[in-house]
This record gives sequence, structure tokens and C-alpha cells, in this order.
Amino acid sequence: MLRRAAGKERNYQFQILHSGNHLRLTMLKDADPGQICLRSATCPRSNFVESRFVIDATWTSEAPMNNFNIFRTIIWFALVLAQQESLFAADEAGEISEVVRNFVEYSRQNPQGTKPFTFDMSAWSNDTRDLPIGVFDSGIGGLTVQEAILSLDAFHNDNYSLGPDGRKDFENERFIYFGDQANMPYGNYPSAGRQNFLKELILKDAAFLLGRRYWPDPDANAPQFDKPPVKALVIACNTATAWGMEEIRQATAAWKVPVFVIGVVEAGARGVMEDINSGDQQRTVAVLATVGTCGSNAYPTAIGRATGLAGKRIPIVVQQGSVGLAGAIEGDSAFIRLADSTDKNAGAYLGPSADNKAALLNKDALEVYGFDPAGLVGDEQVAESIQLNSVANYVRYDVATLALNHKSSGKGSAIDTVVLGCTHFPLVKQEILDAFARVRAYEQNGERLFESVIAENITVVDPAEMTAKELFREMARRKLFCQPAAGGNSAKDLFFMSVANTKCPEAKTKADGTLDFDYKYGRQPGALGVEDTICIPMQISLLPVSTRNLIQSRLPEVWTRLNLTP
Repeated sequence: MLRRAAGKERNYQFQILHSGNHLRLTMLKDADPGQICLRSATCPRSNFVESRFVIDATWTSEAPMNNFNIFRTIIWFALVLAQQESLFAADEAGEISEVVRNFVEYSRQNPQGTKPFTFDMSAWSNDTRDLPIGVFDSGIGGLTVQEAILSLDAFHNDNYSLGPDGRKDFENERFIYFGDQANMPYGNYPSAGRQNFLKELILKDAAFLLGRRYWPDPDANAPQFDKPPVKALVIACNTATAWGMEEIRQATAAWKVPVFVIGVVEAGARGVMEDINSGDQQRTVAVLATVGTCGSNAYPTAIGRATGLAGKRIPIVVQQGSVGLAGAIEGDSAFIRLADSTDKNAGAYLGPSADNKAALLNKDALEVYGFDPAGLVGDEQVAESIQLNSVANYVRYDVATLALNHKSSGKGSAIDTVVLGCTHFPLVKQEILDAFARVRAYEQNGERLFESVIAENITVVDPAEMTAKELFREMARRKLFCQPAAGGNSAKDLFFMSVANTKCPEAKTKADGTLDFDYKYGRQPGALGVEDTICIPMQISLLPVSTRNLIQSRLPEVWTRLNLTP
């Protein structure tokens, strides 16, 4: 029995059928079945495929499905049910967040989807299988998730069984990608005390993909309305998943749109869990992510939950919240100025420095950082003058800072797993591994100071592939795959990005046309009628050269499709 809001109670009865390695739990009686819709999930020893009233669990471990395992599966089921119940209870008690409530009400006032951040609420009245899949990120980092989806061949396309068949798993699907570059990086909003505004930005991203509205170019006089809506939302951003996934789920439920939502954090946690064997000694996992993602504590929580439910020893989790690496990869002039390091229009430098409390550059650790002088502004020997000016040096700073903090914590365990907890970071995966190897080999007076806290061999967990697999399973479960006759590969993907709206009187921009930093991080939620950024088709020419080179060299599937866009 579960107690709900306002003293309400609900009783559930289950029929449990156990045969061999198969367990079936069926809800026999539910006082209000229309409100129950559990999300699917996977565990290493069990594959759960959810429908409204039935959960099937097939035991895939060599260990027999004994009474203890059955009991643990039931407990897992109860926990998921309780979590879902808490959302409904909050809704009934009027406890849905004010940000979600205001956003839902705003969009309901314009159900035709003609105003900014609204969508046509009647768009899903027919079969949705032919609609594209929506993927979004705060910038171009989510393209690493898009690449994993486009490249995936882990299932048989004909019967959806596990195993490659030589065909891309999403070969007949088309995608709409959106990168909110005007408002990135998302990871810095929480540290500026703008968590609720960040949640509103994430809801705006979802509303854009659900809608038809966009601007054909930055100078257009009016928006267009010929973009198709989507049938699924993939949050290809760790910060957005940590701070906004539940908000999107609450909003889509309130809107009653048949669109499911998948995020990258839970997928990354499963990747960690699957790499841990039951007999392993306690492992140590390092999460490299943005300040916002680390501040949410999403990864330690998700990793602990995933490994604990799998009956495995929960690892030690250490985190490094990067202030500028994602921005540097994007070419954000607040963090990197490759074209002209003396550009007066670029605004204040916001990366690691001797006086940046959020990313303090320790003058006693310059040798440990091992910066490349070619990627610095200032005297490399004088910490007070140093500004980082290359992606490689941002990587070195974050990895060295992580190692220094872990060593000083006294935990003494060696980091053996690294989670790329920002979707930008797979673009510099090799640089990250090289930085760990360099710090591990660092010597002082003949002693390797970090050899005991960094393992010789490091496992890298990229949540992108796990996210792609979860998307496939959910699409198969919901029978949402597009049929070849409906267009298949002939339909082109669409890529969009946001830019500052220079025609918006409220928006404050720099000379280069980007949002002013103080304005960007000083905004408050609720001004939904202010369109200070607009969504336009992504143009390769608008991306920094360094970003273009990364996409072309490391994301070939995306690069090909990006060049085919109208």
C-alpha cells in the first residue's frame, strides 16, 4: 500500500509468475489505472520491458533466480512505482514546480504554436511513426550523442533482438537536432544562482522541438512554421538531464502529448554499473562534467542507485566540475580567443585564473598542470598573468585539478574509470586520456606523486552509446519506428542552433553579436514573451573553425548529414 497526498491511499495487487529464468509481475487491481505509466528501465541482471500494467523481467545472470532475487526484483519494482507515485502526489497537491506550471500555462494560451516557445498541440492526432526524433543540447556537444545514434548497430532491425546485423539501427529514421548555442554553457547557470532560469531554458528547448516554429535566418523579418514536430526527445546534455528531465516529463504529461523523454545521466550510470563485476574490489569513478552537472549530484546518485540495485559494490565517485572546457570546445570567446587573444570585443576572460574562485589556478601546481605555452596568454611562469587559450590546456587543468583534489582527500584509491559527463567531452577523449597519463607519470624529486591515485589503465564511459541503445529499446517497445515506405533514408535530417536576437529590445549583446555575459546569467524565469534568442537552421559557416574541424574529423556521420541539410 502506498500513501499519497492529502491522506489518499492506493492499494496494488500483483500476480507473480515464476518459471525458470522468467519473472512476470502483473498488476491485478488498480483504483485509478489511467494515471499509472511507469517508465522502462534496465538492470544488468534483468531486462525490464514495461507496459501499463505488466512488467516482465528476464534473468540473464548465471546465478539462479532464487527467492532472494525475486524479492529484490519486487523491491526494485516498488521503488520505481513509489518514485512515479511521488510525481502524481506532487501534482495533486499543487507541488509541480512553478517554472513548469507557468510554462505549461503559457503554452496552453497559444495552442496553435505561433508565439515563441509554444507548439501546435494537435500535431500528434494521427500516427506519429513518420515523425522525426528530436535531440537537443546546450550547443554542439550533443552531436556526439547524435553520432552514436546514427552509428549504432547493436540490434537486429527485423525482430529487435540484441546483436548487430550489419545495418544501422536507425537507418530509416530522421532527426531534428537543436543546439542552444546562444545560451550555452548550461553548466554555469546553477553557480550563478539561476537554476530556475536554466529549467526554463530546457523547457524552451523541448517546446522548440515539439513545435513547427523557427526563423529562416538571423535577419529574417518573420518566423516560418514548416518544421515537423517530433515523436521522442533525447536530452543530449548532462546538465539539462540533471536539471530539467523531470520538468520536461511533467510538462509533456500536462500537455498530454505522446512523446517520451530520454536523458544521458542514467545511461552513463548504467555504463559504469555494467563495467563493474560482482567480485570486484571497490572501484573509483571520476566524473568529468560541468559545474552545473556536478552541483546537482546527479551522477553520484545515479551510479549509486544503478550499482546498488544490481547487487554490486557501490564505487567511490569523485567529480571535477569544469568551468570552461565545454565553452572552449565551442569557441566561446569568454574562455578561448584563438583568432585574436587581444580582441577587446570578446569580453572578460572567465576561465581558470589565479583570482577565479570558481576555477582557481594554483601557482604551486604549475608543473602538475603542465600547460602548453602555445595555448596560454600571459607569462607561463607567473600564475597571476596566465589565461588558458587552448582546449588542450583546459583538459590539462581539469584533470590535474581532479588528481590534486583526490590525492588531498586522503581516500587513497586509484581512479580506474572516467565518465565523460558532458557531451562535449567525447570530442577530446584522447586528450583527456593523455592528460591522465601525463599526471600519473609526473615526478617530483624522483617520486611519482599521483601513481597511487590514478590507475595505469583507465576505462572511459561515454554515455552516448548507452543513450542510443536505450532510445532503440524504447522505440521498439512503443512500436514507433518509421517504416521504409514512409520515406526512409530519402528524408533529410534538420539541424538548428540558437543565436542572439539583435532585434529584441530587451536583449543586451556584445560587439560580436553574442549575449552579454551579465545579461545572459542575470535573467530570471517568467519572461516567456521575450524572445532574446531565436532558433535558425544550423549553418556550418557560423561555427568556429576549430569546432568545424572537430565535427568533421570525429563525427563523420553527423558531418555527412550536416552537409546534406537544406
